Amino acid sequence: MSNLPPLLLGRLNHVGIACVSIDDAVAMYGRLFGATVSRAAFDLPAQGVRVAFIDVANSQLELIEPLGDDSPIHGFLKKNPNGGQHHVCFEVKDIIAARDAMRARGATVLGTGEPRMGAHGVPVIFVHPRDTGGVLVELMQEPPEGHH
Repeated sequence: MSNLPPLLLGRLNHVGIACVSIDDAVAMYGRLFGATVSRAAFDLPAQGVRVAFIDVANSQLELIEPLGDDSPIHGFLKKNPNGGQHHVCFEVKDIIAARDAMRARGATVLGTGEPRMGAHGVPVIFVHPRDTGGVLVELMQEPPEGHH
């Protein structure tokens, strides 16, 4: 393993939560926890989702709702009809180096393997849950200072 490229995870940026309705999820988090939306819902057509963010003390919750019939979130919601934790997202200094390190370690980078633009406006990749203990892991390029 000593010949593998180094990979240091940065801060936990967010926990992604799949939901049938962002509006219903926002109402529930507000009612139960007093949470408010820090970034209003917006469409991310390239990923087939609609997202909104709720700030918490040291991270964020990303609420994810399917956008269109071919949204990848439909498969998750089919298995989990009430929604639930979809992924965890860590920041990395260099998304290409992170992708290459994942591949060198034998992990499967989903999709084409090329980073795509994430909800924070920075490149992201996803690592297959079979390689990460059953957890879908999103790696995202560190956002500019103040854009966490």
